[in-house]
Amino acid sequence: MASSHKLTPVKTLRSQARKHIEQGAVTAGYSADRPKVLKMLNEALATEIVCVLRYRRHHFMARGIHGQSVGAEFLVHSNEEQGHADLLAARIVQLGGEPDFSPDSLSERSHAEYLPGKTLSDMIRENLVAERIAIDSYRDMIRYLGDQDPTTSDLLKQILAVEEEHADELADLLEGMPTDKV
Repeated sequence: MASSHKLTPVKTLRSQARKHIEQGAVTAGYSADRPKVLKMLNEALATEIVCVLRYRRHHFMARGIHGQSVGAEFLVHSNEEQGHADLLAARIVQLGGEPDFSPDSLSERSHAEYLPGKTLSDMIRENLVAERIAIDSYRDMIRYLGDQDPTTSDLLKQILAVEEEHADELADLLEGMPTDKV
């Protein structure tokens, strides 16, 4: 079924493209609240950076019979979270904003917490909790954006899919993991 939305005449597209060219990717057709989207993306960036740091610590601190294999998985997740952070930072710049990498306010802006965990099962649990927070945060952001910013929405959906994979992998690792072993 065809959409009832009419296409913008080419002459109008050409005219609009010449206006405010310094805004780059942000054209007259961008209908989202840009300052709110930039704030939201910077919070997501902070969340990803906190996750990178927590996973990286856990990679080095993983001990015990499963420590090597679980630690290797933490490293993979850390690297993937860094990739998410890079994608978010690039989108922030595309939208005319500045990615906030300030360590001073990182934990305040992050939706996830940085909890070190003492045992391997604690580490897995903390990472799983953080992934579940990220999943719900990304879902909220995607719903908020609706169809106002399809590029950002698609980016967040791409990241969400990986976060769901992480949560599934961590839940599998947690299954049968003794709670009192390091």
